[in-house]
Amino acid sequence: MALSVEPVAALSDNYIWLLKDAATGAVAICDPGEAGPAIAAVEANGGRLDLVLLTHHHGDHIAGAEELRAKYGAKLVGATADARRLPKLDISLAEGDKVALGGSEAVVIDTPGHTRGHIAFHFPTARVLLCGDTLFSLGCGRLLEGTAAEMFDSLRKLAALPGETLVCCGHEYTESNARFALTVEQNNTCLVARSAEVRVQRGAGRPTVPTTMADELAANPFLRAGSVARLAEIRTAKDNFR
Repeated sequence: MALSVEPVAALSDNYIWLLKDAATGAVAICDPGEAGPAIAAVEANGGRLDLVLLTHHHGDHIAGAEELRAKYGAKLVGATADARRLPKLDISLAEGDKVALGGSEAVVIDTPGHTRGHIAFHFPTARVLLCGDTLFSLGCGRLLEGTAAEMFDSLRKLAALPGETLVCCGHEYTESNARFALTVEQNNTCLVARSAEVRVQRGAGRPTVPTTMADELAANPFLRAGSVARLAEIRTAKDNFR
């Protein structure tokens, strides 16, 4: 595989992502909410770190970034539009810009909704998407700064990616997302099957991600919402779901 991707558990339910380019050995960490688990993962992969990719400014995604830069000399990469709320960036990017990790290359997708300056990193050749807190397995991010219209547009962009794209999101929320999703589409056979699979995965202590875009399109009610109004309705219901 030209680009390997590995979830690294952090904090209570975060995922840091470690990516390694097979051809060159170049390594990136995405969204280091804390330094310790990221350092352990980097050391286990040879002690090299080239890039730290940041999807958005929340502390549980950036708190370890400065320590990683100081330890490894890695370059911090994030959104130009949100630079004032991120650690000092070495590489600032906007939608359509590209960043190389050895022989692999990511394209930046602007994905506001959860936050105003949220971006995603898409490696088209490797079919890997680092989507932070925009898209979750069977869910989407809360609208903390953006609007339902922005989130709808962001999800449409991600939904257009190839079905085999690996969806690498920022949190282990799948089990609770599944419980809510079943209240929206209780007769969706793909969702019912995915929910059962998730219970097995979590029962065994395994991550439920990465998932694939095809699986999300089949079972995620937020990706399946046909209008901004419907997305807003579902998001409000999820915010109040217990």
